[in-house]
Amino acid sequence: MLTIHSSPLLRQALVADAATSAAFGLLVLIGAGPLSSILGLPEMLLRIAGVALLPYAGFIGWLGVREEIQKPIAWAVVLGNALWVADSILLLASGWVSPTSAGYAFVVAQAIVVLMYAEFQYVGLRRSQEAVV
Repeated sequence: MLTIHSSPLLRQALVADAATSAAFGLLVLIGAGPLSSILGLPEMLLRIAGVALLPYAGFIGWLGVREEIQKPIAWAVVLGNALWVADSILLLASGWVSPTSAGYAFVVAQAIVVLMYAEFQYVGLRRSQEAVV
């Protein structure tokens, strides 16, 4: 596997993504009931998102404090974030849910934030140097 020295931008983007993901995960996990009625999104969907985000946040936070990481793992984080954005758009376009206006705004806003992190991580990954192992 290719090991890289993480650029400062990549490390900062990973840590910021981890902090945001942990906060968002806790918010939707703990507040799923009230948020469901406000957003018009299924309570179970919010709880599952919260449960999924917490270990993800821990993992990418751990990656963000490491000097060296595996390049394929960094790419997986970028692609995973891009997939989250695509799934958010699909959720709204599919008709599977009937969100309120606040729900649409919530889904779009979090997708924009995730897209921003994916972009910073991509640029940070491109700036990283391969490590000599």
